[in-house]
Amino acid sequence: MKAGTGPLLSTLLGLLLLSIPGTGGVNPGVVARITDKGLAYAAKEGLLALQRELYKITLPDFSGDFKIKAVGRGQYEFHSLEIQNCELRGSSLKLLPGQGLSLTISDSSIGVGGKWKVRKSFLKLHGSFDLDVKGVTISVDLLLGMDPSGRPTVSASGCSSRICDLDVHISGNVGWLLNLFHNQIESKLQKVLENKVCEMIQKSVTSDLQPYLQTLPVTAEIDNVLGIDYSLVAAPQAKAQVLDVMFKGEIFNRNHRSPVATPTPTMSLPEDSKQMVYFAISDHAFNIASRVYHQAGYLNFSITDDMLPHDSGIRLNTKAFRPFTPQIYKKYPDMKLELLGTVVSAPILNVSPGNLSLAPQMEIEGFVILPTSAREPVFRLGVVTNVFASLTFNNSKVTGMLHPDKAQVRLIESKVGMFNVNLFQAFLNYYLLNSLYPDVNAELARGFPLPLPRHIQLHDLDFQIRKDFLYLGANVQYMRV
Repeated sequence: MKAGTGPLLSTLLGLLLLSIPGTGGVNPGVVARITDKGLAYAAKEGLLALQRELYKITLPDFSGDFKIKAVGRGQYEFHSLEIQNCELRGSSLKLLPGQGLSLTISDSSIGVGGKWKVRKSFLKLHGSFDLDVKGVTISVDLLLGMDPSGRPTVSASGCSSRICDLDVHISGNVGWLLNLFHNQIESKLQKVLENKVCEMIQKSVTSDLQPYLQTLPVTAEIDNVLGIDYSLVAAPQAKAQVLDVMFKGEIFNRNHRSPVATPTPTMSLPEDSKQMVYFAISDHAFNIASRVYHQAGYLNFSITDDMLPHDSGIRLNTKAFRPFTPQIYKKYPDMKLELLGTVVSAPILNVSPGNLSLAPQMEIEGFVILPTSAREPVFRLGVVTNVFASLTFNNSKVTGMLHPDKAQVRLIESKVGMFNVNLFQAFLNYYLLNSLYPDVNAELARGFPLPLPRHIQLHDLDFQIRKDFLYLGANVQYMRV
């Protein structure tokens, strides 16, 4: 994206995109909301960017004929006009309910410098002039929408620029030229300046901001199995106090996408305003992820002897397994074992104030590897455990970690007689805590990407666990490039 007004409007809409309870009967999986504090920050950043962009405005030359009683007839030209200084003082972003935003800049000034020359018969005069443009007011409406792909759109509407006063200083003792400027040039230059400012804003919206918004991906990769759909459910909406944007937030299998069976429940966001932006992530998104993992078999696991630590006191062969079930070695002497774990159903993430937990139910089936390499089932166990989860937010992702309680084991079936459940329970907990859960946590540390446009970072994060959704407040920083 080009420098200049691009950063101005990308800040405005970048913040916007961090921002609705559902419309059209479809509820979002991820909600973001921007507050007055966020709008104030966007206005401040926008003011700096617009001030830089104003220096790029090119102004036309002004020339013509004159007839002055004391001087006679001649030709004049005011040329090489450049904006030499610019001071934009007051800015505000106001909500236009149902439409978008209104940006207003007031109490500002612009300094213009240039050269003049006059020709009368064989007489030529020239010099320089300075123009102080005072009481500049700029206002523009940003109308927000959504294209068929689910990306946001923006258009500028109702742009106006007003100048209260022009004060010109012309070099040399040419008072008649000063009068000529006021009579023939001043109103034209004022109109040109007003039009040029609005042209610059309109062009930047079309050439910089809209293409920038189109770079917002509607899908993001989570890992090799999961992706997330960040298309908008509805156009961004301005309300009385907040600006809201609604993302589908739908988790899907990247290799085989299928419709979600259950709709996302409605989230009721609290009326917080301390931070610039607030995110809400429905537990429904996490539970869809759990379902996709389960359907893909990603939650199943197997344990073979070569997966155990070398210093493990227990090996997966029938000889070492005699303490668990004495008959197994007599029936299957000196054979290897394999344990296959399956999750009975997709674990449900329980989200309640201050608490995240799961209660996965598993079955573990033991197989003897016969000399023919065939597998013969010899026992089946039921396993239940409670797992508590903790989440961490950085400036672009949500990362997680599981903290399991001890697993509880029960015998479902044994084809090799007596089975020491308590001893196996100790072995299983050792393996889960030292091998399986560390691997899972390594995957969770890769993170769940937040729907952030380019150059936006979050800081001063405030994370809360609410009923049925996670709630994150943050301040925003636009990283200038």
